[in-house]
Amino acid sequence: MGKINRVLVVAPTSVCAVWPKEFKEYADFRYIVKTLLGTKTQRLKQMDDLERFPFQALKVAVINYESVWRDGIEERLMEYDADLIIADESQRIKTHDANQSKAMHHLGDKARYKLILSGTPIQNEAMDIFSQYRFLDPTVFGTNYYAFRGRYAVMGGFNRKQVVAYRDLDQLIKKEYSIAYRVTKEEALDLPEQTFENRYITLDSKERNLYDRLRRDSYAELDGGGKITATTVLTKLLRLQQFTGGFLVEDDADKPQLVSHGKLDALSDILHDYVVEGKKKLVIFARFIPEIMEIIKLADKALGKHGMKSVAIYGDIDKNLRGDIVQQFQTDPATMVFIGQIDTAGTGITLTAADTCVYYSVNFNYATYSQSMSRIHRIGQRNTCTYIHLVVENTIDSKVLQSLSKKEDLAKTVVDDWRHLFKGSDAE
Repeated sequence: MGKINRVLVVAPTSVCAVWPKEFKEYADFRYIVKTLLGTKTQRLKQMDDLERFPFQALKVAVINYESVWRDGIEERLMEYDADLIIADESQRIKTHDANQSKAMHHLGDKARYKLILSGTPIQNEAMDIFSQYRFLDPTVFGTNYYAFRGRYAVMGGFNRKQVVAYRDLDQLIKKEYSIAYRVTKEEALDLPEQTFENRYITLDSKERNLYDRLRRDSYAELDGGGKITATTVLTKLLRLQQFTGGFLVEDDADKPQLVSHGKLDALSDILHDYVVEGKKKLVIFARFIPEIMEIIKLADKALGKHGMKSVAIYGDIDKNLRGDIVQQFQTDPATMVFIGQIDTAGTGITLTAADTCVYYSVNFNYATYSQSMSRIHRIGQRNTCTYIHLVVENTIDSKVLQSLSKKEDLAKTVVDDWRHLFKGSDAE
């Protein structure tokens, strides 16, 4: 209808990179997308580049929630004056007085069209809906949180500050659905038994330079050496894969050095959305022990303050203890996350208490990868299974996944394909 020329998408950090790829796959109209990443100066420059785009096209800016309220950014987004603002995973603004929520309210008051997307708009209590609707349409529940709470909640507890009961929930739900619709998994008749999702991570300039140096050095050593063997190629690939997991392994170092938090930050988002807020159990697979150790620390920090726990199985865990660890994950309501080394915990165990599995990293063997998927997708599983891969853009991660999707064992093809694997970009 020609009413929308500028779009602003606000999403969790790990979801931002998904939007340009979805536009590329599905949009049948001219568009330009800019994902606002990096420093404040870099983000502002990306906004300027978007606005200066000289051709007729839908202009789309994508930014994470944590950045919208930052000094200079919120003002620039207001100047951008989006016709449509999309709040993806809108439960991120459920706290009415949080900085990012207030910034979204300000931006929403100016936009002509708004859309919120969420599988869990109400995660902990019915009060969660207010702030999301304050952004979406203030005429539904008003602009005063305390008036809303007084209308639908009964307060009690210490200093009468806790919601102890609700009233008129039928009216609340009726108002909510006046501008909303819901599709359940059961209603989505074409939903496959297994769905796959990639979360893309972008290296900053320093990390990209380090990765490219490793890649070029590896190529040069292989190209200038003698006989190419699977072992020599796989050794080089392992170093690149360790780097995308966040670790740099120097030749003379005693242990890997953590140099990048991209995948850890993306995993932190997932832990927050799926486990802490969504109250869903989660399985996480990774290949390398240093990754496992960092993931355990991350999970303990994210879950501990909410009375939740994680368990882990990797090479150093006594085999006699592993059965009890699996049983704890399957049966203990407080044990919400299972962390497994893919070569160690990818076969022979049942993890159907979860229907979502995150691959922090994978190995090169299709059989092992396929077996690991079956830990949640087996007898006893009643839900559609979701697999989330953390992928660093334009790195070995994408090429390994391409091989696995073709059901290839990369270790058997590296001698023939090694030059392709060390190319500079998988966008070629």
